[in-house]
Amino acid sequence: MQKIDRPNVLLITVDHWPAHLLGVAGHPVIQTPTLDELARNGVRLARAYSECPVCIPARRTLMTGTTPRTHGDRTFQAELPMPRLPTLAQTFRNAGYQAYAVGKLHVFPQRDRIGFDDVLLDEEGRTQWGVVDDYELFLGDRGHAGEQYAHGMSNNQYVSRPWHLPEELHRTNWAAAQAERFIRRRDPTRPSLWYLGFAHPHPPLTPPSSYLDLYRSVKIDEPFVGEWARDPQLLPYALGRNHEYARHLSEAVRIEARRAFYASCTHIDHQIRRVIGTLREEGILHETVIAFTSDHGDMLGNHGLWAKRCFFEGAAGVPMILCGTESVGSGDRSRVPAGTTDDRLIGLADLMPTLLDLCGIEIPPTVEGLSMTDDGRREYLYGEQDEGVTASRMIVTGGYKLIYFATGNRRLLFDLGSDPHELCDLSSDPAHAEILSELTALLLRELHGRDLEWVKDGELIGLPGRRFEPSPSQGLFGQRGSHWPPPPASGISVGA
Repeated sequence: MQKIDRPNVLLITVDHWPAHLLGVAGHPVIQTPTLDELARNGVRLARAYSECPVCIPARRTLMTGTTPRTHGDRTFQAELPMPRLPTLAQTFRNAGYQAYAVGKLHVFPQRDRIGFDDVLLDEEGRTQWGVVDDYELFLGDRGHAGEQYAHGMSNNQYVSRPWHLPEELHRTNWAAAQAERFIRRRDPTRPSLWYLGFAHPHPPLTPPSSYLDLYRSVKIDEPFVGEWARDPQLLPYALGRNHEYARHLSEAVRIEARRAFYASCTHIDHQIRRVIGTLREEGILHETVIAFTSDHGDMLGNHGLWAKRCFFEGAAGVPMILCGTESVGSGDRSRVPAGTTDDRLIGLADLMPTLLDLCGIEIPPTVEGLSMTDDGRREYLYGEQDEGVTASRMIVTGGYKLIYFATGNRRLLFDLGSDPHELCDLSSDPAHAEILSELTALLLRELHGRDLEWVKDGELIGLPGRRFEPSPSQGLFGQRGSHWPPPPASGISVGA
């Protein structure tokens, strides 16, 4: 087998996976043997965060190495094209790499390859632009055209059931299989970047029944609730929607949601094994840098909250694992020491410069992230989510976290060292007035655009308080239907 002079890169991303849901992180229930083994063979970045914990902004950060302030989205702008910035894929290609992607990209237009040579797309049934993605085509070729949502579960709810088709037709299996095929079809004379974007454990919660069975004899851990969150009526306005996701679900259904979520994680973990097996059998595993992360996490009922779009650890904290190579290029294990845990503050913007650095590729000057292979530490990490009445902001330091909600001018302060579950809000504690003032000053330094309207005479004044009023969701939070014939009609004639 011909040797290459630069490492290959396998970047694996998932959707909605909280940082704490790893066996190696000490979770009492989750089964993640593959990721645990990767962590033992590399570095686990234990304090990694999503700078804007919702899909599209987070992925723009991941793919450009820039913050929401630079790439232009801190809300979830579904029809905002990628910014005119060097992307991860294009930078690798400019350096002579072949670059292929499988799974979820979540960019607009949907078929924008953002620098990859080719993309096999799984867009979770987003048909509003008349695009049929590659996973839909796969199901059609297998005789199940339009049936991916025949299970009846929603992409944004926490009702669950087993997968309704043969297991090999699950989107998680499809993504792993297509990644294997890209690896086998590589040009052996050139290094490769492979991006594998799993769409789960993001709802719909439909793991194969065999994975639900793994958790049937296990007591599912119960959500924890901080004192500040016990009365839903007193939650900051921006958290109303997080509480709304499961407000009407029974306790039994919520427990099943957590079980199905864990099962989906383990399903992904096992499918990653087959991709690693392909790298090994192709003789290139030890020439390949492997990185694993998520766009954001999920609250999963902690503090009575679900989903993302907030800066508590469950939603903003993401898993981050990095494995180096044996001796290829600059990606060798001396820069990514095996079996180590790194507690530096890391953001998704740091992944692009890290991978480029490990492959000896010049980092574009537009990149704002920091390479994880350096010894430098940032003083703090800033996060921003939404604008207007639902806006929230985060400052997290080595030991503390400040979360600011513009509506009601509300601050929450947590000592993450002694209170990792964020149970006790210290914002009104006189003993923590100085640290609250210090973090607030950092926050004021970062505010920009419309956020400056929250400041008067150097002090935060925020926006007037208001009470969140739940509203019905007749569309079941974005429920999909049958996708055969593909909805809506595209208006493009068949044939030439």
